[in-house]
Parts: sequence; structure tokens; C-alpha cells
Amino acid sequence: MGNNTATAAAVDLGRGLRLKSPVLLASGTVSYGEELSRLTDLSKIGGIVTKAISLEPRAGNPPQRIAETPSGMINAIGLANVGIERFISEKLPFLRTLGTSVVVNIAGRSIDEYAEVVSRLDALEGLDGYEINLSCPNVKGECMIMGVSPDATREIVTELRTVTKRHLMVKLTPNVTSISAIALAAESAGADSVSLINTLVGMAIDWKNRRPLLRNVTGGLSGPAIKPVALAKVWEVAGAVSIPIVGMGGIASFDDAMEFLVAGASAVQIGTMNFVEPDIGERVATRMEEFFGAPGAPSMQEFRKSLVTG
Repeated sequence: MGNNTATAAAVDLGRGLRLKSPVLLASGTVSYGEELSRLTDLSKIGGIVTKAISLEPRAGNPPQRIAETPSGMINAIGLANVGIERFISEKLPFLRTLGTSVVVNIAGRSIDEYAEVVSRLDALEGLDGYEINLSCPNVKGECMIMGVSPDATREIVTELRTVTKRHLMVKLTPNVTSISAIALAAESAGADSVSLINTLVGMAIDWKNRRPLLRNVTGGLSGPAIKPVALAKVWEVAGAVSIPIVGMGGIASFDDAMEFLVAGASAVQIGTMNFVEPDIGERVATRMEEFFGAPGAPSMQEFRKSLVTG
């Protein structure tokens, strides 16, 4: 379970998800924490969001499934994961030792699958909440369908709310006409927070050979290139919902993270930059603690959503 030691930058996202720092590491970029723990002190950050877990193991999409793009990367991993059985037996024991909050990203092919995964995890100790992945842009015919419909979002969150009393964070896609409508649907159904944005749909081409760089053709664009879009979506959703927002998308520095807080996020997730600077989460968390702990500094509550637009 997370270490809830009081700090100047601590944030309470509700329903038991109390973070010592607003800095989380994003799903899909830290696996289940083991590799990264050799390169940085994960107990210094607010928490990690695990790689997606589904009911059955998944191999994901065939390679090539990652390509570098200007100021970012594009991936079509396809939710490859060990499945719930191996997660419980092989990954959860280590996660319990981290001294930080653990949020499990959940994926599925149907509402029943989501509910079964959450139900099985809910009986176990050592977890602080779930991030419900309704917005993966590189898995055909699954979570992306649910994540672009307010009605489907409301239906799945309503069902999951009956299954667990733990924190439910719903991950939103920017690949919709109105992200606020999806966020409001999640809130009305009982979500405790929303996280945004997931990756943007994109593609990369080897023009000389007239071939896509990804076997899947399209994938999810992440990294610094998408930060302006992410900030705009966080600001939009902050004006529509009252539940906490966890902002993500292109965060590569302390300054980037602070921009998301000003726009309305209560916490942030760092993703792609973990591949470049494995200790970035620890360094950003340390800077945040220094900032909010300094004499005369604003509180987190005062600082959040303090954008002046007039």
C-alpha cells in the first residue's frame, strides 16, 4: 500500500488514494516497477500506474510496434501483459514493497472482463486503486470503442462502482469530439478521478519504401509533441467536472508538470520520458516538494487551477 507520509506537496485524490507527491509514473512506461526500481527510488514519488492487466495474458501486436517521431514516439504495443494470474503471483508481491501508491491499469474486451479483473484484485491487499483504460488507440475493437461514447463510459463505470470501494480513475482519450462529455459521464457514474490524455492516434511512414513504420499502421503518439494538446484538454475538463484530474501528455520536466497543475490537474503522470530519463519522476517530485515546502509558497489547493485567462 502507498506510504501516506504527510508532505508539503501531498494530495488526496479521494476514496483512499492519498499521494505523498502529485507525481505518478504512467502505465505502459514502467512495466510493474521492477526494472525501474534499480535506477530510481520509487518511494520518493506519489505512485506508479502499472502496465495494463487483462483477464488473460496477451502477446500484443506483432513488431515493429514502436517508432521514434519528432519530439516523441509512436507505439502499437497492443496491451501486451502477463494476465491477472501471473500479475497476482509474480508482480504484486514486489509492488507491495515499493513504499508508494500502486494503481493498477485495467483493460478488457467487455464490461464483464473489466468487472472480473477488478473483482479478483479487490480481494487482495497492497493496491490503492484502479485506472480504467477506456482509451487505448492501438487495440482494435476494444477499449477505444467504450472510451469514445459517453453512454458506454457511464455503463462500465456504473458496473465497476458496484464491484469495488477502491479509487476508480478513468483514463480518457483525446480522440473524441468532446472529452468533457466523456469526463462528465465518468463522474456521473461514480468515478473518483479522471486521467488524461491518453495518446493521440498517429502514424509514421518510410516514404522511400512506401511502408508504415508500424506493423499496425497506426499507433499512439506520446512525448513532448502532444503537451499543448494535453494541457488544453486538462483545462477543458477542469471546467466541466468537480472530481480530481490527473494530467499527462508530454511531461518532460518540473516546469511541464507545474503547467498541468495550473491548468487544473491535482496530480500528473509522467510517461514517455521514463524511457529517456529513468529518474525523472523522482527529480520532479523532489522539485515539487521543495517548491511547495518553501516559506511563503502557495498550498497545493491554492496553486491548482490558478490559470489567469482574463
